[in-house]
Amino acid sequence: MATFLYRLGRLSFRRRRVVVMLWVAVLAAIGIGAMSAPGTSAGALSVPGTQSQQAIDLLRKEFPQASADGATARVVFEAPSGQKLTSAANKAAVESLVAKLEKSPQVSGVTDPFAGGLVSRSGTIAYTQVSYKVAQTDVSGAAHAVQTDVVAQGEKAGLKVSLGGNAVKNEATSKAAELIGVGVAAVVLVITFGSMIAAGLPLLTAILGVAAAILSVTLATHFFDLASSSTTLALMLGLAVAIDYALFIVSRYRNEIRDGHAPEEACGRAVGTAGSAVVFAGLTVIVALSGLSVIGIAMLTSMGLASAFAVAVAVVIALTLLPAMLGFAGMRIMKNTMLTRRMKALERGEGESMGVRWARFVTRNPVKVLVVSVAGLALLAIPAMSLKMALNDDSGKPPGTTQRIAYDTLSEGFGPGFNGPLTVVVDARDSENPKAAAQDAYTLLGKLDDVAAVRPPSFNEAGDVALIGAVPKSAPTSEATKDLVGEIRDHGAALHQDTGADLMVTGLTAVNIDVSTKLSDALIPYLAIVVGLALVLLLLVFRSIVIPLKAALGFLLSVVSTLGVLVAVFQWGWLKDVFGVDQTGPIVSLLPILLIGVVFGLAMDYEVFLVSRMREEYVHGTEPTQAIVEGFRHSGRVVTAAAVIMVSVFSGFLLDSEALIKSIGLGLAAAVFLDAFVVRMTIVPAVMALLGHRSWALPAWLDRVLPNVDVEGEKLRHALEAEQPDPAPEPVLAGVAAGAHAGPHDHSTPQAFTGVHASGVTDVTDAPAPAPQAAPGKPRGLSRFKRRLARGADATVAADTTEPEAPARRKFLKNPLRRR
Repeated sequence: MATFLYRLGRLSFRRRRVVVMLWVAVLAAIGIGAMSAPGTSAGALSVPGTQSQQAIDLLRKEFPQASADGATARVVFEAPSGQKLTSAANKAAVESLVAKLEKSPQVSGVTDPFAGGLVSRSGTIAYTQVSYKVAQTDVSGAAHAVQTDVVAQGEKAGLKVSLGGNAVKNEATSKAAELIGVGVAAVVLVITFGSMIAAGLPLLTAILGVAAAILSVTLATHFFDLASSSTTLALMLGLAVAIDYALFIVSRYRNEIRDGHAPEEACGRAVGTAGSAVVFAGLTVIVALSGLSVIGIAMLTSMGLASAFAVAVAVVIALTLLPAMLGFAGMRIMKNTMLTRRMKALERGEGESMGVRWARFVTRNPVKVLVVSVAGLALLAIPAMSLKMALNDDSGKPPGTTQRIAYDTLSEGFGPGFNGPLTVVVDARDSENPKAAAQDAYTLLGKLDDVAAVRPPSFNEAGDVALIGAVPKSAPTSEATKDLVGEIRDHGAALHQDTGADLMVTGLTAVNIDVSTKLSDALIPYLAIVVGLALVLLLLVFRSIVIPLKAALGFLLSVVSTLGVLVAVFQWGWLKDVFGVDQTGPIVSLLPILLIGVVFGLAMDYEVFLVSRMREEYVHGTEPTQAIVEGFRHSGRVVTAAAVIMVSVFSGFLLDSEALIKSIGLGLAAAVFLDAFVVRMTIVPAVMALLGHRSWALPAWLDRVLPNVDVEGEKLRHALEAEQPDPAPEPVLAGVAAGAHAGPHDHSTPQAFTGVHASGVTDVTDAPAPAPQAAPGKPRGLSRFKRRLARGADATVAADTTEPEAPARRKFLKNPLRRR
């Protein structure tokens, strides 16, 4: 793996113009295709095999006029202050609006509020139910325009008109979250690198990668129905991981330059080592996100696959386009004009970074650190024991939106249950007396404590399937409504025994309840599949039993603690004003399983990036405890920057008005913070310090079976050493320091100075070298690199430099950019 990526990195660096043009062509082609795509939909939930879905399928066959799976809208009318809707003028205005709705495109039926008893006891509030022939995703712009006209016409008549239901178009969401995330990422990158060029490359490639992913997802809507949440999650994750992956490779590239390698060689080595970690980190995220498809919910499947594709694009961008951009940047990427005095001292090798000091502290006090960290996460996890889940409805819409106003007005006039009516289906096709069976069901529903109103049964043309409307007293997302649905279904068994008819409950509220149940039941199997597959990947990467198990247990701590934070904020209301939560309630049932998929992948990212550097030091002979410190020395600062960027990107989504997106943003930000800083940078080194050599233990039989993927680049290192020529006099350019080589491990510097054929064979002649000139195809900035070498050597040498001078050259070139 590392050897292949090394060659890919050098090829992309050398053929940078071709690589960039190919990516531009790909983006243009995708963009043209996406322009005519229908776009994502709101993503209606459906779960095949559930009772609610079976009832919908039956109604679609027996009640085609009812449009069982069609979109619905509730239009709520409120009289002016001090007046009633039953007055002549207000009643005429309402009837005019109802008539306008009946003529709307795609409408299959509109209820009359005055004839149907849909006026509140006070006479100040009424509503009409509008049913559409098409699904939520297919409601046309003309139909939405009629809704808008009804609101405007009602307001002219002095009425307050608001719209609710899934047929109502959602307001456009703000893009401030993405802009804030990118802005914070830019600041963190500048602080990390001290260079505008080094900071700009990860941002530039990340933006291009996200653009390619989102355009591809949009293009896919030509062939698939994808939920709008798919692009939101893909944007959120794609931006975060793309910046992180580029950050790791750029950081390693700069380190290779400092070690004396020519830019092209440094790029190859950076992609071969850090790029290997990027590949396997990306694979863990892709596995976790793709695993969402096993749940069996189309909306969740589209979100997972779209996000997994965005991560895959981020990996490919980091391995191809980023090396090409490094080729254009050349040696200018080494300018550290914006570093602080302390950071410049660290660049010169003076003093120790905070990460190294932290690693030494943890390894000296592993037991104390481990106990405090685990106890802190356990305290955060306590609220998770009170977790309640439900799917969001119009009560979760932002205050001031027409959906939220309609929900609150309807609750005030009729009770909260009117926002989530139940549709009870009596399938009496196998009953001897269908009408008696339907009447028994009607009587049964009227006797239930939590039922506020029951509508008499209506039959299909054959007279053997009946519809009964039931309105709960409690809110759609409450536990009481969930219990009511279960109670009705339990009575269905007795009804079937007495009459031979089947009783089924459907409607949006019942569908949401069934989806929540499905998600809860799938949680453990999904967790087992994702963790199992990812453990296999980590076993291949680290060739250790302990490291993958420790990574998985740490992830579980992070997830449980994050759920505790979500319950405390969104369910209990702690700090709700700080996070902009206007109403507490159950956690959105999609969130826990989505959180598991996303956070597991991100947690493994930090595990791979941090621990792979520790393993690299360990396999090169460093003692276990010192390997931990060295891992922090080389990767701690970059992992910290990556975590801060992730937290910033996800926190930006707290500004979104949607409760679901807000909760996802807080959940992911909290999970990344806890996992990166508490688990990966505290608990992991503490456990590894306690275990010592046992951390890297692998049974001999398993070691023989497992393929060696060489993430740390050990095979690459040996291959580069093997390619080095025997020590012998060799020509160098006149006027260039003898330190033309970057040491025995670098075989590419002669290529940079004497020219390289496409085959990689260096031209060497016995003739005196010509004066220094920029050879065609050389990396930019190389001449400056040579001038620095010349100043550092403080002398020039003849073309027949001999071997005895080589040790001094190697010593100097350990850091050719450091001033003496």
